[in-house]
Amino acid sequence: MRWDIFAKSLLITLVVPAVLLAANPTDLQQQIEQVRKDREVLLEEQKKLQEELELINKEGQTLGSAVKSLDANRKKLAKDISITQSKITSSNLTIKSLESTMSKKEQQIATHREAITGILAKVSEYDAQPLLMHLLAYASLADVWGDRSELDELNDRLTSEIDTLRETRKALGQEKEQKEKVKEEQISLKGQLNGQKSVIEENKKAKEKLLAETKSKESEYQKMLAENLARQKQFEDDLSRLESELRITLDPSLIPSVRHGVLSWPLEKIFVTSPFGTLKTRQHNGVDFRASVGTPVKSVFSGIVQGVGNTDENNARFKKEGKPVCVSYGGWILTKHGNGLTSVYAHLSATIAKSGQSVEAGEVIGYSGGMPGAYGSGYSTGPHLHLGLFASQGVEIRPLTSSKGGCQATLMPVALGKEAYLDPLAFLPIL
Repeated sequence: MRWDIFAKSLLITLVVPAVLLAANPTDLQQQIEQVRKDREVLLEEQKKLQEELELINKEGQTLGSAVKSLDANRKKLAKDISITQSKITSSNLTIKSLESTMSKKEQQIATHREAITGILAKVSEYDAQPLLMHLLAYASLADVWGDRSELDELNDRLTSEIDTLRETRKALGQEKEQKEKVKEEQISLKGQLNGQKSVIEENKKAKEKLLAETKSKESEYQKMLAENLARQKQFEDDLSRLESELRITLDPSLIPSVRHGVLSWPLEKIFVTSPFGTLKTRQHNGVDFRASVGTPVKSVFSGIVQGVGNTDENNARFKKEGKPVCVSYGGWILTKHGNGLTSVYAHLSATIAKSGQSVEAGEVIGYSGGMPGAYGSGYSTGPHLHLGLFASQGVEIRPLTSSKGGCQATLMPVALGKEAYLDPLAFLPIL
């Protein structure tokens, strides 16, 4: 076979896959763009519903405003679910698009390898013949040098194609990494979707429960709020008594220096409703943030989830048995960070993170709650997120054994002395 014919056929073979890769956007890419546009519409609708919900939550604490808040919250949660489902659809399409591109690159690599193998075989065959044999095979020296020239060009082409092959393999590796990243994001989104569905189900139950327990009367609703406040005081007394019994001496060297920005915000929008420290009627061992039910709650730093629980878990049974109910944190997550700090997130309507799980800063771990009477609200009198911060050496998950309010057998984060409490705002970004 003549070298010039072989080289031309080889060049055509190698160029074809590159032309295929340069094709117009696929149907998958067009679908991804359409899903993105649809999601923009959903986000605008979600924004309007959130504004409506915030206005309702600013109204006085009445039964009517509570019911309106639950109804508005259900609409917003439904929109949240649609947005999450849209993101999952986008990730599915992105994975399919990546798989299609990866398949083309794998075909291109196979073609390159086959062609390179052919070149190497011909070069090897040529080099195996002594120079004298080449001279005898041609009528003149000009033919020999022409053949040699074609061989040199083919060697240059071989070097170029090997470089292209390396680049293609590198691009394929990057696309595989991207695919794995999208898959991880999709797992996270599916977890968020399950959490959102759980919140909307609890929202429905909370409304039914609220109307049943108050008999749709304002006076009964106000009585329920007053009982929540009384139970809050009972819980804080129980906790303070136990903390005094557990008092330990902390090692200051294990507590990070106070500095803003060590932690990140637990919510997308920040509005502090109750700071850390001594308030008019009580000691507040954390920071409360305004947050409608179902607002995504994010980890303030990377770490390991030490425990997940709900102090409302046995309350329905306790009520039937005529026992005091445990009114405290409600739904909670405790996460130990690698910097000497441990954070707790309380009054959650749903949790995503699992005990023992590694989480990153900014990762959604649960959803805020706090609607009075709703499962997971604890002693809350309104929707919000409670963020507490401990020196890691001074907190344990244990039952509130000295409780007079039904928490004796309920596990929850407990500080080993008041000194273990730290002000979250001293470590969060400056407001």
